[in-house]
Amino acid sequence: MILYVNGDSHSAGAEAVNSYAFAMEDYKYYHLGRVPHPENLKASYGQIIADDLGYQLVCDAESGASNTRILRTTYSYLENNTPDLIIIGWASWERAEWMFGDEIYQFSAGLNTSGFPDHVLEVYKTWIVDRQRPEIYCKYWQQRIWQLHQDLLSKQIPHLFFNTFSNLLTLKEGAIPCGSEVEKLDWQSCYVDPYNQNHTFFSWLAEQGQKTVRSDSFHYGADAHKLWAEHLTKLLKDSIITK
Repeated sequence: MILYVNGDSHSAGAEAVNSYAFAMEDYKYYHLGRVPHPENLKASYGQIIADDLGYQLVCDAESGASNTRILRTTYSYLENNTPDLIIIGWASWERAEWMFGDEIYQFSAGLNTSGFPDHVLEVYKTWIVDRQRPEIYCKYWQQRIWQLHQDLLSKQIPHLFFNTFSNLLTLKEGAIPCGSEVEKLDWQSCYVDPYNQNHTFFSWLAEQGQKTVRSDSFHYGADAHKLWAEHLTKLLKDSIITK
């Protein structure tokens, strides 16, 4: 039984038990590249759910990932695999993926661009200026995610989506509403209250009294991942994997 998890740093368990996001940031795991740090992944909500359900975890999440990357890697995995359950935590809507030659870059606000080549850095600077267009981002991503939802339904693959930081009506928490541009769709039980900011990963855990690992970090620790895993497992057992 396979549980496939995809998403950004929150689904990768970044900083859950140590200060690393990518394996390559730790000299012991440098050879693994940009995959989640193994020690953090063990404490991630995905691993906890997999252990609870008796599944094997396959995690494609990557810190800083855009939804473009999440969709690309999910569809790529599905070309040759049929997991028994899929969980995806969608990233901030304004993030983007850009390809320069054979190299793919993930763009997000506040990104450390110190290693970017000059030609990539110039594109990034332009992107930062132009990215705040909520009427495009929210509506566009709802359509893309809805299509994946329909594809998974057609393949009869149980799945559960959630938003990590911003709901489907807001580009950024507390600001930049998308308003009437987004039509609320009936996701049934396959999306954790997608139009409610209080039910995003970040906000829900804050409401439970959880604190981020540092004041300058958006990542939660192992206890928060355990709490979120319990929350999702209840939803899964109530309406997804019991069908």
